[in-house]
Amino acid sequence: MTLSRRDFLKLVGGTAGLMALRPFSRVMPLPLAQFPDSPRLGRLTATLDLISAPRVDYPGTEKLYPDTVVPWLREVVAQTKDTNVINQRWVETPKGFLPSAYVQPVGNQLNTPLQAIPEGQTGFWADVTVPYVDYVLENAEPSSPFLKYLTGRGDPMRWYYSQVLRVDQIKISEVTGKPVYRIVHPVYIDNKFAGIENDIMWADASAFRPITTDEVAPISSGVDPAKKRIVANLTYQTLSCFEGESEVYFCRISSGAKRDAQGNPVDTWSTPVGNGHQTWWKSISIHMAGGTVDAGYDTMGVPWCTFFAGSGVAIHATFWHNNFGTPRSHGCINVLPEDAKWIFRWTTPETAVDPYNLMIQGSGGTLVDVVERTF
Repeated sequence: MTLSRRDFLKLVGGTAGLMALRPFSRVMPLPLAQFPDSPRLGRLTATLDLISAPRVDYPGTEKLYPDTVVPWLREVVAQTKDTNVINQRWVETPKGFLPSAYVQPVGNQLNTPLQAIPEGQTGFWADVTVPYVDYVLENAEPSSPFLKYLTGRGDPMRWYYSQVLRVDQIKISEVTGKPVYRIVHPVYIDNKFAGIENDIMWADASAFRPITTDEVAPISSGVDPAKKRIVANLTYQTLSCFEGESEVYFCRISSGAKRDAQGNPVDTWSTPVGNGHQTWWKSISIHMAGGTVDAGYDTMGVPWCTFFAGSGVAIHATFWHNNFGTPRSHGCINVLPEDAKWIFRWTTPETAVDPYNLMIQGSGGTLVDVVERTF
């Protein structure tokens, strides 16, 4: 049986007496959703019309909503150019085509859960390997403004493919009999552990894959750090990593948007242009928030963050859009998760799984040049 979120909340309320006697039974992660059987999948990040061809001038045949997961057959170039957008790529599905900007590439890999926290560790990092997994709060009321917003609307609370979260407890659900992970967000002040955020969450453990030491091992550690350099080109929305004069990595980006969704100029969202920035802080995962729920952002589990300018401008993974090549961030440089992870490992300072959070004092970080070209 599959419960809706409202049915789930009714069930929780109706069993309050039993839960008072058995506290952990109130933690009832919902069953994992069933996704299409396909080697490659796409998750919608917006409401989209399914269209019979990759053409903006064709009518939609069906309306699909956020978090719908579809088989991803291939990516094609639009047959008719939409002059209002930069991204002209479309995703072909068995039933039609969708603009790729709003379809996150995802996988669906279930994992064998750990039965206990590894000896000598306070927890471990794990990434989400399914299109999405619902979670429930241990605390009675949400603390995060975004979670308050979700619960106020009756929307599900979910982690998405490629997010990286911190697991600090493992239990067996009294409802499903399966392992569940407790997810927390550590707080670091001056690079020292200062506790966890107020929101504590539980989710089906099979949706998470523990991150190993080898996965964060430095790349090209034998290269003189002074010869490593990143060039982010805001005009072409690209990023290149250099060792000396040799380009060793290249990817598309989404840098800071200069206008909001209504077309109004927003100077504070621009990625800072200039040569000689340096990486100064790296974190495997972080809770990013700013502004208001309606006009800002509040996102947990943002992975593979390499900070290089100001108090919070970073190169980091993005799972909430697939519109790379188009400026659309609040100042950071958005890249695909696999790109962010490579950059995280390649740049200095070098970082291990634990401690996952490393701030460099003074000089020594990898140089980052942010440039614009007018030709």
